[in-house]
Amino acid sequence: MTRDADDVAVRRSAVRIGVQVALVSAGLVVVIVGLVFAYVLWQSTPTEVHEQHAADTTRIFVDRDALLGALAVIGAGAVLLAGLATWFVARRAVVPLGEALRLQRTFVADASHELRTPLTVMSARVQQLQRRMSADDDRTPIVDALREDTRSLAAVVDDLLRAATMDGDDGSAATPVSAEVDGAVADLQVVAEQRAVRIVHRGDGGGDVDVAVRMSATPLRRALVALLDNAVGHAPAGSDVEVRVTATPRTVEIAVRDRGDGITGIDPDRVFDRFAHGTPAAGPAERRTSYGIGLALVREIAVRAGGSVRVGATGPGGTMFVLSLPRVTGGAEPPRPTRR
Repeated sequence: MTRDADDVAVRRSAVRIGVQVALVSAGLVVVIVGLVFAYVLWQSTPTEVHEQHAADTTRIFVDRDALLGALAVIGAGAVLLAGLATWFVARRAVVPLGEALRLQRTFVADASHELRTPLTVMSARVQQLQRRMSADDDRTPIVDALREDTRSLAAVVDDLLRAATMDGDDGSAATPVSAEVDGAVADLQVVAEQRAVRIVHRGDGGGDVDVAVRMSATPLRRALVALLDNAVGHAPAGSDVEVRVTATPRTVEIAVRDRGDGITGIDPDRVFDRFAHGTPAAGPAERRTSYGIGLALVREIAVRAGGSVRVGATGPGGTMFVLSLPRVTGGAEPPRPTRR
């Protein structure tokens, strides 16, 4: 019978906590028993045994070996009881965390599953609209882009469903970075134009071969779109949002920089916490409502892929986020797509 993944994770956490606390308790017991051992052995020395005492003094003699054996048994029992007690307490302590994790995964899985049918219907209707339009219709590119957006959204929903069921990447996927950056820039270009902001992809450091990362295309696109959306939301009108890709022997770093007012009112490291907010900059520019989820999702995607995300720089001149992901090496990188 297949056991629930969340239940397995909770049980493992409880065991780890129990073992750690038991080891600490065992250390304390060993120290105490060791001190008693030392005292008994000291009292058993010839000098102490033959020490003269007053006539009215009562002395009790015990067998040294029997006493040391009893102490050893008591110490072992104390260690065992401490381990069992801490394991039991840890199990009870992590139950609420396990239930919260189960509810979170259930909600994400249910929501993702329920969205798949409407997205399928939407895609079918867009295809119907495409078939009814003539090839020379100037609205055709927009409808084509709408169909691609629908396909991308369906892929995002599928990725959320895989994440909720803990059926993620197996580490064998290889995704060219440049193509996904270009796709994310195209996705956000419409939003950027509404805010009079330009998104610029400054190229990458992959040489003649496009650098690739060890993750699937959909989560990579999700992370890039979230970073660009955050940058566009904080960029002043008339400014550029820059995307730059650089490669090291083991990682690929994608830097997204805006020219806003920087992170204020919050520790920069906390912007990756869910529902965390900085202080909105004053100004006439219209700002969208932020729920403090986008950057948290970027960190979750990065960690799931074995990478990280950090604040590279922030200040009055703007903010730069750096997404670092494992690079595909050993000649496994796909060739750079031919641009026409």
